Amino acid sequence: MINLNDFMLVSVVLFCIGLFIIVSKKNAIMILIGIELMLNAAILNLVAFGKYDRINNGGQMFALFAIVLAAATTAVALAIILNVYRRYKTINPDKINQLKD
Repeated sequence: MINLNDFMLVSVVLFCIGLFIIVSKKNAIMILIGIELMLNAAILNLVAFGKYDRINNGGQMFALFAIVLAAATTAVALAIILNVYRRYKTINPDKINQLKD
């Protein structure tokens, strides 16, 4: 049977991969993917703790709320990235040095 430590290990690995992607990549889309991996690690923690909580389903409810917020955040971030690409013709955050005319 899978215990809580196994879920925590997978969550830590996902979080570290997401953090590595954010620190190492120079592409806005890859940075967004790294943030999503980190959010998925947090959601996995919520679901794992909710599974082992025998009293209520608070972890699953928080996880559902976090999934909805992550989807909304991703939609807004992609819209911002598309507008930045239209204006500057790059999605490299280091090459965008002015946001005002």
